[in-house]
Amino acid sequence: MTPPCRKIIHIDMDAFYAAVEQRDFPQYRGLPLAVGGTTAQRGVIATASYEARAFGVKSAMSTYKALRLCPHLIVVPGRFEAYKEVSRQIRAIFADYTHLIEPLSLDEAYLDVTGQGEGSPSATLIAYEIKQRVLRETGLTASAGVSYNKFLAKVASDYNKPNGLCVIPPHKAQRFIEELPIGRFYGIGQKTEPRLKAMNIHTGAHLKAQSMKTLESIFGKSAAFYYHLARGRDDRPVETDWVRKSIGSETTFSQNLCDPAPMLTALSTLAAEVLAWMRRHETYGRTLTLKVKYADFQQITRSRTQATPFDTLESMMQTLAELLAQTEAQNHRPVRLLGVSVSKLWHPGETDSPVAHQSEQLKLALGA
Repeated sequence: MTPPCRKIIHIDMDAFYAAVEQRDFPQYRGLPLAVGGTTAQRGVIATASYEARAFGVKSAMSTYKALRLCPHLIVVPGRFEAYKEVSRQIRAIFADYTHLIEPLSLDEAYLDVTGQGEGSPSATLIAYEIKQRVLRETGLTASAGVSYNKFLAKVASDYNKPNGLCVIPPHKAQRFIEELPIGRFYGIGQKTEPRLKAMNIHTGAHLKAQSMKTLESIFGKSAAFYYHLARGRDDRPVETDWVRKSIGSETTFSQNLCDPAPMLTALSTLAAEVLAWMRRHETYGRTLTLKVKYADFQQITRSRTQATPFDTLESMMQTLAELLAQTEAQNHRPVRLLGVSVSKLWHPGETDSPVAHQSEQLKLALGA
């Protein structure tokens, strides 16, 4: 018996952080607004309103560059507790339609609304109703994509933003994919896209025409994934038991750093942010990773794993200083980005942890 065609919805809130700020503070409505670091020389934009995007302001852009593009840009710090509360409201709405929900972040998620029979509700109608409820109950707009797999649903949600609804049924999928610009494919970013275009691969049709050998030279082990995407195939399920595997923070500098001293200062700020998250969630990591992106965009990482979790800023900074010394940054090679992350996460309540017997001492030491 052939399994039923899946019905996948991807919901993506429109300019989420900025939209919450404009909703809560009427004086920002209709104005170019960005949420992010307010220090022009070091800050980074997290989200920009559509009024700001009209000037070229984008997420992950330095605040310095954003203000050059839009001198009258209003930059405000993030209020993440407010964003989390709205996210909880939105997910409660999702739960009224399906229990198969895979959150990707505070502002987007996959929903599998596949029914069990011919009378199952239309995924398009469900997506429309969710959008209407989100607007009515939160005052915010969302865009939705509907299709038979995750890849197409996510692409569709971005197609008519803001406040869009795009449906890609199976019989229209192949033509849609063949006309899709190569940069819109999952996982093809700023580095891979120019390389593909240099090979005269500009659309899904061009991607589909490539041999597996050519795809392997470009994507390595992921070649089969892109081979199938170009043919409209994506069997990844909506995963409801997703578990966070790492937590990190990074920053891009408006001016490259050449001296290890300011690098360590920046790493201290990043490490403090990661440590604050660990303490807030009572989840600690045994592997600490330093990420360095040099001025020429070459990126490297250095990691260290220890038997007990990193639980103080002092222990994190001691290790980060040692890891930094293992990079060319120590020899004054210019650096444009630094990042800190922890993995091998462990919660004190997990009895199968190799350090579970220390859970009570850790709770006391961390003030949990």
